[in-house]
Amino acid sequence: MALINQQQNHPGQRWMLEALKLAQNALDQQEVPIGCVIIHNDSKIIASGQNEPVRLRNATRHAEMCALDRFFAQYDLSTARKLLSESILYVTCEPCMMCTGALRLAGITKVVYGCSNDRFGGCGSVLDIAQDSMPDTLPLECTSGIESDEAMRLLKAFYMNTNLNAPNPKDKSKKQKKSSLTSE
Repeated sequence: MALINQQQNHPGQRWMLEALKLAQNALDQQEVPIGCVIIHNDSKIIASGQNEPVRLRNATRHAEMCALDRFFAQYDLSTARKLLSESILYVTCEPCMMCTGALRLAGITKVVYGCSNDRFGGCGSVLDIAQDSMPDTLPLECTSGIESDEAMRLLKAFYMNTNLNAPNPKDKSKKQKKSSLTSE
């Protein structure tokens, strides 16, 4: 299995800290706090992105998709494919199924992520798009758990405090009282 779980002392931890800065910026803008960076040859950021679906009113504007769009705007296709094959994408949360497929189609072969995505994860948490058979693509080598506590803290902060568009939780005690009255 290509999923590796390493928390402490990962050589790319410094790059994950850059992705976390972008996630914090997304949180500050009331977006789901996910950030990513694409690192070429472990030496420099060649593209970055953060979630923007609320601001842009487009559900596909995940951090990975924004980074890929910025990247492909800079390079012709053959140069882009070569650079991406030599690069690692660091993202604060496991890429969703859509993003995992897009990363493979773009030519990324290594992804390092913070926390798992138990609802939409494409690197094995829900589906293993990273390893599934896809014509003309290489599987993704996925490393998880890098700065996962901080990535999860940011997500919890968003869902507990910041998400003004989230529905209010229903008061279950009223529902329980109502059902007990109707059963009498």
